[in-house]
Amino acid sequence: MPDTNDELRVVLNPDGKRYELWSGDRLDGFAAFRELPGKIEIYHTVILPELEENGLGGQLVAAALDDARAQGLTVLPTCSFVAWYLDEHPEYADLLAG
Repeated sequence: MPDTNDELRVVLNPDGKRYELWSGDRLDGFAAFRELPGKIEIYHTVILPELEENGLGGQLVAAALDDARAQGLTVLPTCSFVAWYLDEHPEYADLLAG
């Protein structure tokens, strides 16, 4: 579990084409994406194995989806975790790319 003294934050790494989840100076996970016209395809998410059951994947994906919404983009969820997250969170249904 992340140290409670370390602030969790999601950072967009545009050069790496991924959203990164940081706890202090430790990279806890990332969501990789491709830019497509009017949308992003989130195709892979990774959370450190020892942190997988702490809800961090959901925090990471929610931040990526919020950023896509802020940019006016839709999302193509080819990552199974992102697709599952969208199914479980109907408040993001408007982001699904057709």
